[in-house]
Amino acid sequence: MSTQPAVRRWTYEEFARLPNDGSRYEVIGGELFVTPAPTPRHQKVLTRLIAALDSFSGSHGLGEVFAPIDVLFGEGDYLEPDLVFVSRGRLAIITDRAAEAAPDLVVEVLSPTTAMRDRGIKRERYARFGVKEYWIVDIQRSRVERYLLQDDPDRPVEHATDTLDWQPVAGGPVLTLNVPDLLRDFR
Repeated sequence: MSTQPAVRRWTYEEFARLPNDGSRYEVIGGELFVTPAPTPRHQKVLTRLIAALDSFSGSHGLGEVFAPIDVLFGEGDYLEPDLVFVSRGRLAIITDRAAEAAPDLVVEVLSPTTAMRDRGIKRERYARFGVKEYWIVDIQRSRVERYLLQDDPDRPVEHATDTLDWQPVAGGPVLTLNVPDLLRDFR
């Protein structure tokens, strides 16, 4: 007889019925995680990032930026990253309810309550389900960690503290982000 607790299997329908109360609800590997609403600084940094990526990708017809959006990887894996980018040729993965496959880029802005999860199980899930590129925006360390998950999911290819270049489509235009401007305080 096993003494291990049974893991609850969340269906998408159950997940979708969770309250819209300002908290973030995610089911990762069958386990429910609830996170309080982000801090104002987190939101300001995210807003700057959304504006920059959305303007760049929109002006070049490269794809779409979504924030927030549920990402449904499979039964028991329903995540809500801070930001995702989906290239133009893959926009069919966006349905009325969510992104229903791996986005091209996923971005998480760290907070004290999510740092271990963002660096651990979420990075592992993003790699497992085919996300190509993953950024961890670390406000405390004033840097953006850039991972190419299909190459090496455990090691960032870059710790950007000055500028970060993003080329969402091979051979296409490059956006250069000024990391200190992105992470500056909003006051």
